[in-house]
Amino acid sequence: MVSLREYRTWMKYRSKYGGFNQMMRTEWAAATIASTIANVNRMKDSPVFKVYHFAPHIEEPSLTLEEAKKKWS
Repeated sequence: MVSLREYRTWMKYRSKYGGFNQMMRTEWAAATIASTIANVNRMKDSPVFKVYHFAPHIEEPSLTLEEAKKKWS
C-alpha cells in the first residue's frame, strides 16, 4: 500500500516527466535530437524548432495568462 505522501510525490513526478511508457520516452528522445539538429541547421530568420514539432504525441504546452499577454501585445 502506498501512503498519500508517496502518491502525491509520484503524481508530481508524472506531471513533470510523464509516465513510464517506453515508446513515449523514445519518441521524446528522438524528437529532442531532431529539434536540436534542425535548430543547428536553420536560417537565422526562421523560427526556433521545439520538441513538439517532431513528436506527434506530444502537445504544445499551454500559455499562461502572463505569457499570452506578452506574446499578443
